[in-house]
This record gives sequence, C-alpha cells and structure tokens, in this order.
Amino acid sequence: MARVVRCSLIQAANAVPADLEGTAASLDGIKQAMVQKHVAMVRAAAADGAQIVCLQEVFNGPYFCAEQTTRWQHFAEPIPDGPTVQLMMSLARELGIALIVPIYEVEDTDGEGEKNFYNSAAVIGRDGAFLGKYRKAHIPHAAPGFWEKYYFRPGNLGFPVFDLGFCRIGVYLCYDRHFPEGARVMGLNGAEIVFNPSAVIAGPNDFLWKIEPPALAVANGYFVAAINRVGAEAPWNLGQFFGQSYFCNPRGKILAEGPRDKDEIVTTDLDLDLIAEVRRAWPFYRDRRPELYGDLVKP
Repeated sequence: MARVVRCSLIQAANAVPADLEGTAASLDGIKQAMVQKHVAMVRAAAADGAQIVCLQEVFNGPYFCAEQTTRWQHFAEPIPDGPTVQLMMSLARELGIALIVPIYEVEDTDGEGEKNFYNSAAVIGRDGAFLGKYRKAHIPHAAPGFWEKYYFRPGNLGFPVFDLGFCRIGVYLCYDRHFPEGARVMGLNGAEIVFNPSAVIAGPNDFLWKIEPPALAVANGYFVAAINRVGAEAPWNLGQFFGQSYFCNPRGKILAEGPRDKDEIVTTDLDLDLIAEVRRAWPFYRDRRPELYGDLVKP
C-alpha cells in the first residue's frame, strides 16, 4: 500500500501594516490579526484533507528585520509555552493535523531577565503534542533590510528530524537553504520531507528560488516544501515577497505551486514510496566519501 501524505503550505500577505508608533498594543494587534488569518487558512487546509500544514517564516507578523529596533523583541514568545504555540497545539489536536509553526522565539536563560532570541519553528503532532523545535542555524545580515543578526542568535539545536508517526520531517528556515550541509544531515537521519519556510523578495532571488530547493531534494532523495510570503509590507516596502510556494519531489520535479501575488493554500499528495525508488536509481548516500570531507568542518 502506497505511503501517501497530503500536505499544505500557507502563503499569506501581512494582515495589517506595522504601526509606525511601535507601541506594545499595536504589536499585539498585528499578531492577533495574523494568527486569526492563519487559523482560518489552517482550518481550510484540514477540511481539504491535509495531514501536515506548514506556515511561513515568522508567520504571525511582518518580516520586521527590515528595520533595527528593540521594539520587535516584545513580539517574541517562548516555545512551547507562549500563547501562539499553545493555540496551535490546541488547533492541531482539534483538527487531527500536524503543524509547523515558525515564530520569533525568546528563551529566558536564567530566570533573572537574561534572554536569548531565535528565529524558530515549533513542530506539533496530530494529537497536539509539542514534538520539538528547530532554530535557524544560518543568520543573514545584509542590505537592503535583512538585518537578522540584530534580532536572532544562531540556532543551537542542530538539524533535528521529527517523527510524526506516519512520516519523518525536517525544517530548514529561509537562508538555511543556501547551505547544503544541514539538509544532508537531515537526510542521513531519516527525513522524508524537509520544509523551508521563507521570506524572499523579488529580484535575483527569483532564479535561486526555483533552483535551490529542487537541488536539495535531488541531492538527498527526499521531498522539499518551499514556502514564501506575498506582498509588499508597509511601512518598509523592502520589496515584493513573491509567493510561489511549492513542493518538489526527490527527482527535483515541482508538483504544486502557488501564485506570485496572493494568499494561497498550496496542497498536494506526496508519495513517500518514491524516495526508495529514487535512491535505488541514484544511490548518493551509498556512494558518499565522508572520510574525504574533513575540510567541510574546518573553521
């Protein structure tokens, strides 16, 4: 019997502009609007039969890294005890779906006010259980407006693989996809689908967007799901987030794709039996030469 998993990706424009005054109340309003919008879309995906639903990078707000200000630290929440992840755990339990929930994470390291901040994604099982989290490993910091080192520490949890009971998944966040090493680690540890929630603007990234995820899929013999938000976000107007969220199979073929310019739930069925078939034809893991790769881990 075929192992088919139905998955959905949610690409969405920011629900409200970021308030120029930057008050705590306005940040709460932005978050509330985005959470409500996504809850409705998650429900729609579940009604269409999705077993796994993945949200976009920092799904509950705008891509605020276009500016450098401490006010966005008030946007961060602990994982899993913060209100957004707790809500999504309840939603997953109600709908019987697995969820990947990327948010801005704050970690209270000593209970006395010392805090670390990460770009993270919570992974929730179909029973609503918190299965773990991934913290973005590679942090960009470049003009125009991708000032992520100001907000996020590099992830320190490695490249975990999460067992959903019916398949095994990994998470790679946005800029991570430029680095093949972590993607290979997840494949070696049994990942069958790797989700890549992102925030990518039009320009040179258009070309890379259609190359890198399929290349990771081919090199590792698994499915990749690439998610991108849509729209230009006020007040920064950094550029046009161009959507085109898609799934690709272990041969690098794009299976389903969203539009460039509007909200969309991109849903498709993934036949996980294809993984073994492809790996028999292209036995890259068998033919690896790890004894020759020492230079990869040199500083």
